[in-house]
Amino acid sequence: MSGRRKPKDNLAKKGQLALDFRQLCMKGQHIATGQANVKAYNHRLRDLIAAGKAKPSQMISHELPLDKALAAYQHFGEREEGWTGVVLKPAA
Repeated sequence: MSGRRKPKDNLAKKGQLALDFRQLCMKGQHIATGQANVKAYNHRLRDLIAAGKAKPSQMISHELPLDKALAAYQHFGEREEGWTGVVLKPAA
């Protein structure tokens, strides 16, 4: 169901990557990181969802009661097959 692949090695299982900086520099590459500018997009995304043009439910793999949060975070954090998105429901 999910597009995620099984991690190839122990580093990948922890969300880490081995990187040879020497090769990176020799090839003139650079690395940049950052987060999405959520404030710039959240209102537009909300409107698309309300209009039925975007369906975030396609990303949700599990809906669980709040008391299952710890287990859900463990499954998601380990990148287990099928754990793409979790919604926790306090009243469930």
